[in-house]
Amino acid sequence: MAVERKWGMAVDADKCTGCQACVVSCQAENNIPLNESDHFLQRRAIQWIRIERYWEGNFPEVKARFVPMLCQHCENAPCEPVCPVFATYHNNEGLNVQVYNRCIGTRFCANNDPWNVRFFNFWEPVWPETMRNQLNSDVTIRSRGIMEKCSFCVQRIRRTVREVTREGREIVDGDVTPACVQSCPTNALVFGDLNDPDSQVDKLRKGGRQYRILDHLGTEPSVYYLKKVDPHAVTEESHA
Repeated sequence: MAVERKWGMAVDADKCTGCQACVVSCQAENNIPLNESDHFLQRRAIQWIRIERYWEGNFPEVKARFVPMLCQHCENAPCEPVCPVFATYHNNEGLNVQVYNRCIGTRFCANNDPWNVRFFNFWEPVWPETMRNQLNSDVTIRSRGIMEKCSFCVQRIRRTVREVTREGREIVDGDVTPACVQSCPTNALVFGDLNDPDSQVDKLRKGGRQYRILDHLGTEPSVYYLKKVDPHAVTEESHA
C-alpha cells in the first residue's frame, strides 16, 4: 500500500531577497482580487503570501531580513475547530482546505489564526476588461464575504496527479511546483512530499538549520524555515 503524501514547503531565509516575485505570481495564479489604494489604506488588502521585513543590527551596521509568510498548513490547525460550518478542514495529504461555497464569513478562523495569513474578501472582485483574459480558468473567482488563503496551488497538485495517472507512473519529487516556488529567482522556496525521504524538502527540514514559526503552539506546521547564515559568525567560529 502506497504511503499517503504530505505536502510541505521549506523556505530558505538565507536565499530570500524580498523581491516579492512569489507575491505577484500567487496573485496571478489564484485570481486574487486587485488591491486598490483605498482597500490598502483600509487595511483590507488581500495577498495569500506576504514578505515580512525586519532589521538586524544597529546603525550603520544594519541588515534587512526577509521572511515569506503564508498559510502553514498545520497538522493541528487552530483555524479548523472554530469554523461552525466546517468550511476549513484537513485532508489526507496534509493540506488545510478552504471550501469557498460553504464559508459564511464568520471570520472565526482568522481570529484564531496566529500567523494572520487568512484574508476576508470584503468586496466583490472586479477586474478591468483588458485583464480578464489573464484570469486562471482552473481557479474559481470567489465572491465577497468569504475567507481566502494559500492552498499550496492545489489546482496544480490535482492537475499533476491526473497527468501522472495517464502516464501510468507515480509522482516524483519536482513534479509539483506551486506558483510561488516556480517564480522564485533564488530558489528560496522548495515544495514537495514530506513523507518522501528522498525529496529535497524532507532533506532540508532535517538539515540542521530548520525551524518552524510559533512552533511552541503545538500546531505542527508543514512549512519549515531555514535560518539565515551569518558568514561573520561562521568565520569567528572557525577561528575559535
